[in-house]
Amino acid sequence: MIMFTTTQVGSWPRSKKMLKALRDYRVGKLARQDFDHIADDEVRRTVRIQEEVGLDVVVDGEHRRDNFYSFITDKVEGTQLMSLAEMLNEVEDKSGFEEMLDTLDVPASAIRNPTCVGKLERREPLALNDFLFVKTLTGKPVKITLPGPYLLSRSMWVTGYTRKVYKDQFKMGDDIVRILRQELKELADAGCEFVQFDEPVLTEIVMSQECGRRTFM
Repeated sequence: MIMFTTTQVGSWPRSKKMLKALRDYRVGKLARQDFDHIADDEVRRTVRIQEEVGLDVVVDGEHRRDNFYSFITDKVEGTQLMSLAEMLNEVEDKSGFEEMLDTLDVPASAIRNPTCVGKLERREPLALNDFLFVKTLTGKPVKITLPGPYLLSRSMWVTGYTRKVYKDQFKMGDDIVRILRQELKELADAGCEFVQFDEPVLTEIVMSQECGRRTFM
């Protein structure tokens, strides 16, 4: 019999309590300590379920994240969370951007994108603390998920804001890679065996061969 290592993609369905906590924390109605208390309980529940079903490598469920990559605005200086509606006047290809908005199944005001508006510097670890908490809950290996450098380099660049700081996407990308490398090293030093870099937009490149089209995940 061939045995395969089993794990979960990373994100986990959120309870109504967790969703409310995310909304309240984002608008300042819930203190960080109270938010973390609720999130800790959700992570405990998530890890318990994964252990009960027998997964080999567990995840924390990304409960603390607004979405799988916009959470970096809480961790990295020089970023600002903007809705797609707010960005309309600053994107390079307005007609293409409006066409993309028309195809979305949610309002443009509901999708928030981490936009580079200043020099990028890590103000706190992206996911190291999440890893350290999960390790107190299980003896199994833990997988940490992070947005990949290509995704961030492509989605965070908005010319009207970003070119005031970086001359091009490649220079901004150098700082993104530096931040991710620093995070990866700290995770490895802490004993993390599995780090997954999410790069969903690469499928669009492979299928459409359009490298320059604006993409927001």
